[in-house]
Amino acid sequence: MKAFLVLENGVVMEGVSFGAETSSLGEVVFNTSMAGYQEILTDPSYKGQMINLTYPMIGNYGINPDDMESDRIHASGLIVKEYVSRPSNFQSKETLKDFLIRFGIPGIQGIDTRKLTRIIRNSGAMSGGIFVADSYSESFLEKVKSAPSMVGADLAKVVSTKEKYKFGEHTNNKYKLAVYDFGVKRNILKLLDSAGFNVHVFPAETKPESLLSENFDAYFLSNGPGDPEPLSYAIDAAKAIMKEKKPLFGICLGHQIIGLALGKKTTKLKFGHRGGNHPVRNEETKKIEITSQNHGFHVLEDSDKDTPTTRINLFDNTVAGLKKVGLPVMAVQYHPEASPGPHDSAYHFQEFYEMVNKTIKG
Repeated sequence: MKAFLVLENGVVMEGVSFGAETSSLGEVVFNTSMAGYQEILTDPSYKGQMINLTYPMIGNYGINPDDMESDRIHASGLIVKEYVSRPSNFQSKETLKDFLIRFGIPGIQGIDTRKLTRIIRNSGAMSGGIFVADSYSESFLEKVKSAPSMVGADLAKVVSTKEKYKFGEHTNNKYKLAVYDFGVKRNILKLLDSAGFNVHVFPAETKPESLLSENFDAYFLSNGPGDPEPLSYAIDAAKAIMKEKKPLFGICLGHQIIGLALGKKTTKLKFGHRGGNHPVRNEETKKIEITSQNHGFHVLEDSDKDTPTTRINLFDNTVAGLKKVGLPVMAVQYHPEASPGPHDSAYHFQEFYEMVNKTIKG
């Protein structure tokens, strides 16, 4: 059946539906990863967004239950050049089409995704919609223009767990870690567990006083969707944790929250950073890592002796990492859990463990 991709600026692209035969709205963004469409779709950080994948053939290895980053698709829609209907992978349990249909998410194929990417790069990320219909209607554009903006959107509490839970293997020789779930990916939890933590996951709006009273050894602020500035509850939590001089690690949205708690500013990027090929320079070692990234907001450059910038994104020189001198705090804008993406920065989880170990043992 026909499908139409409609952008806020009036651009219309005709394609073919291959997901759920329903209409959907969201912010249209692009991801340059060559693999990992399942991890991308199930990453809660994509809540409210339609993903344009620049790699041309999508669906060729199907869907594997072990590759889920959450329990559902969070993206609003999927845009591809060519959908592969017959996957070739011994681990595949489901086609991408059936996966999209199961969660009620539309997909559109036959789109010039590189052209679409250029439009987004030149004009910026914008609202869009996928409409499954026999013919185009002017009402499609009206609906797109009515879609809410990402600026000012608190989506973290929407995707967060509603109840606290434990993750991984819990033993007496592990440090007790409280994870604030703003949209946490499962591979982050897996790597925290593997690094040596007893992982306890809490809803986004959990009061820091209740966690501090439980005497956790360390705290983690997860990735997540939307604008960090409205998350006053998360910023206050980061401030309270730092006031008690407890070890704290933030990734992506967690990095932005730590930046705001330290008095820095955040703003929306023109088209965001999404892909598995982003070079980041470690300002302390001058080594360069290729990283996986997915964010539309960033911390503004304001490096000083107390809150130095520790990492720089070499694509546009934006802040990719920071710390607080005198406190056990570390934060990175990229995704060291690499799902999908390169593994250059996976060492950060062990680095966090060593920081916690040093803080506790002195």
